[in-house]
Amino acid sequence: MNTRDIDMLRGSLWDKIIIFALPLALTGVMQQLLNAADVMTLGKFVGKHAMAAVGNNISLVGLIVSLLMGLSLGANVVIAQNIGAKRIDRAESAVSTSFILAGVAGIFFCVVGEALVSPIFYFLDVPKSVVEMAESYLRIFLLGLPAMSFYNFEAAIFRSKGDTRTPLIALTVASGVNIVLNLIFVLQFDFGVTGVAFATVIANVVSALILFRELLRSDGIIKLHFNALYVDKDELKEIVRIGLPAGIQGMVFSLSNLLIQAAINSLGADAMAASAAAFTIEINVFCVVNGFGQAATTFVGQNYGAGKLRRCKRATWVSMGLSALFMQTLCFVILFFAEDVLGLFNEDPEVIRLGVIRLWYIVAPELINVAMEGFSGAMRGYGISLTPAVITLICVCGTRVFWVFTAFRYVPTYETLMAIYPISWLLTTIFLVAAYFYHVKHLKPVRV
Repeated sequence: MNTRDIDMLRGSLWDKIIIFALPLALTGVMQQLLNAADVMTLGKFVGKHAMAAVGNNISLVGLIVSLLMGLSLGANVVIAQNIGAKRIDRAESAVSTSFILAGVAGIFFCVVGEALVSPIFYFLDVPKSVVEMAESYLRIFLLGLPAMSFYNFEAAIFRSKGDTRTPLIALTVASGVNIVLNLIFVLQFDFGVTGVAFATVIANVVSALILFRELLRSDGIIKLHFNALYVDKDELKEIVRIGLPAGIQGMVFSLSNLLIQAAINSLGADAMAASAAAFTIEINVFCVVNGFGQAATTFVGQNYGAGKLRRCKRATWVSMGLSALFMQTLCFVILFFAEDVLGLFNEDPEVIRLGVIRLWYIVAPELINVAMEGFSGAMRGYGISLTPAVITLICVCGTRVFWVFTAFRYVPTYETLMAIYPISWLLTTIFLVAAYFYHVKHLKPVRV
């Protein structure tokens, strides 16, 4: 076993889950740092309208990235279950299939995204003061989708055998490249929004190439034989069966956030800039929650493949307990220093005031997300991916659409918009808990 691999089938769980989840959480933070660096650079050195332009795209970018990450999570589960069941041939087939799927998905969403930029911006009713910059940023960003897709699938391959540190190292290097290029393109060449967009694309290419090299050099199950790639139809079907609903579940959040973004746009550039800054902070809390949720997915996946159902259940509860502990600590720090942290992005008093409001509405109740991600992650580890996706679609998207067209229409304030986040989380969690216990009680044997 590689020194970075984790034996998920034997021994204590809490320490292994921490070792797995924290690098994964930090990887998520590094991914967000790519966006945060863009927003911070523009807010400090260009202005709040440029900052608002990039912030307007956060939900759009999240929509596409969520689908790619969901598909890659399908690869994670399939490979992990095969490793747990010691089906080496199938695991190797899944690795090859995942790599090809990454390229096809990245190119497809790049082309579709470029075609839909103008219609989407029309739907969002982006203010004229920022629409040109926002469109330029998004079109350049979309060019890097193939690289981003490869990175996510490559990272999923490493995580399936317990290695979360290699993807973190790759993304850390890429984040450093992004920050340096941001400063060079903005301060030295005065490229503004287009400069930070190109910096992000280059950073995505760097992270994908690093993991590609490591897969070629790897030993054992996940070694990538680039000259002998092929698609296994059975593994592809299983990856899509698990990954597509997981991607849709993530997309639902982004779709509902697009609707909320359109409502935020109606409140002006200050609200847009405040949301952009607050989002880049609050998403780091979610990265911790998501890291432990993916730990539940992978630990449950391997142990389910090995037929260890009791250990699957223990892994689920340990993951959620540790997630709550780390998340609450981070929330306290963020809320205590909220104004100071927001000031790093933009010093406008109104932007900071609105940013603080958003952080209290979203960061304070993050404990709800612990249960939501934990139970969703565990169900995906069992191969149950459609149920959490449907629940999320109905409870999150439905509730937020209803709220925007009712409560916000009658009380069109920033606070009214922010209140829907904890409300929709709570409703979703209630149904996810019920679904989890139902499915665990009626589990089917793992496929052979």
